[in-house]
Amino acid sequence: MLVDSYDRVVDYLRVSVTERCNFRCQYCMPEKPFSWVPKENLLSFEELFEFMKIAIDEGVNKIRITGGEPLLREGLDKFIEMIYKYEPSVDLAMTTNAFLLKGSAQKLKDAGLKRINVSIDTLKPEIAKQIAQKDVLKNVLEGVDEALKVGLKVKVNMVPMKTVNANEITEVLEYCKERNMSIRFIEYMENSFASKDIKGLKSKELLEILSAKYEFSDDGFDGSSPSHYYTMKDGYRFGIIEPYEDDFCKKCNRIRLTAEGNLIPCLYFDEALSISKAIKAGDIKAAAQVLKEVIRTKPEKNRWGGDDAEISSRAFYETGG
Repeated sequence: MLVDSYDRVVDYLRVSVTERCNFRCQYCMPEKPFSWVPKENLLSFEELFEFMKIAIDEGVNKIRITGGEPLLREGLDKFIEMIYKYEPSVDLAMTTNAFLLKGSAQKLKDAGLKRINVSIDTLKPEIAKQIAQKDVLKNVLEGVDEALKVGLKVKVNMVPMKTVNANEITEVLEYCKERNMSIRFIEYMENSFASKDIKGLKSKELLEILSAKYEFSDDGFDGSSPSHYYTMKDGYRFGIIEPYEDDFCKKCNRIRLTAEGNLIPCLYFDEALSISKAIKAGDIKAAAQVLKEVIRTKPEKNRWGGDDAEISSRAFYETGG
């Protein structure tokens, strides 16, 4: 079992298989050029898997595949199959923008993937193009439909932004509700790579918009999930992720691994230790020591809120948030 210095059990690993992305979303990396880390700098799927076996053996029971956009890396289904065959009980999920999902949903499901998270910030093609800087909505919605068709569970994330998509909050919720998909509204996380023009909505503003149309009860937090949950009268449940609140970090149970082998202990901070050298040398003991050191030094909380509020310098496209 992996336990940090604040007595939090860390049993969730997010693994980025690439920093590449086919979108240029305003809240992530709108100005990043199409230049990437050379392939030879990345850990192979076999090398990533060697570390994941260590993490699973130490108590990790939830793994999420992220990017960038993970579907841009060829052979992803084979990587997922490696993990599934090693430990079928692991909760194996993926975060994707769904642009390429229609053609790959079935083989991902067959490989052992159980769930996906998809960002749907709008149902209007022109707004989606404004956010992603690419005409994407048709492919995204078709990908979501295909995922549901093959039996993958789908969770939707939406980042509400003033003057962009704030007037679509209830529409996106209804879209998810009709398809029995859960939705989480995510407060915009300020970072130095995002557009400086973004103004996100805080949870209080979101709740005011939603309460004008719905009645719902406050369920609080559910286990180690970062979402604050609410249940509507008809039983539909939605969540709000509030990184600026202290509760966001209290039960944090996750660490993040980049495609280059950097193990990151916190969503906000960019400090990391590398497992690359140890894994490439086949030194499992050394890689396990890096894992334990990252757990030991995992910070108590981020710095988005409170008196020492700062803008994060983390590149979310390296680890999928």
